[in-house]
Amino acid sequence: MSNIRTLYARFRQLIHEGFKFLVIGVVGAIITFGLANALHSVGPYKAITIATILATIVTYLGNRYWTFRHREGKGTTRDSVMFFLFNGVGLLIYWGCIGIIDLAGLRKDLVWYNVALVVGTALGTLFRFWSYRKWIWLARPAPASGKLEELPDDLAAAGTGPLSYGAGVPRSREHTEGLGEA
Repeated sequence: MSNIRTLYARFRQLIHEGFKFLVIGVVGAIITFGLANALHSVGPYKAITIATILATIVTYLGNRYWTFRHREGKGTTRDSVMFFLFNGVGLLIYWGCIGIIDLAGLRKDLVWYNVALVVGTALGTLFRFWSYRKWIWLARPAPASGKLEELPDDLAAAGTGPLSYGAGVPRSREHTEGLGEA
């Protein structure tokens, strides 16, 4: 059981961010799919472009103020520009998926258009999650307090272990007295 707790403690932030990101992504996908299908008559590329722009605004607000609110940004203007830039790459991914159905001669078929949207959403989501965490909302530096309560419960209780400060490493000459020569 402690292995599961240790694993969870190690990946806790990623799990929580990933879940929140997926919730916001579902909202964005509903907007994207609904609007792209409603506007399909203006052309598949225009429809997905308009839908993506609106979904980007909604997902920016959700990700900034809920998913990644605990992470440091470089400033609202920079964060916004980077977010919209990466969503522009996501739009290019959509266009590529739609382009594939165009090449296959399936452009008029709404089912295949939606298959392209699903594939584009999956690929774009992976790209955006990675890029947001890497370049927009960075992890805050860990506090340098060295408090035991920051360690997993089983290690904090013992006060020792592989994660404790200096475990197994003498910190001064006094700590080495009585250990003998190696």
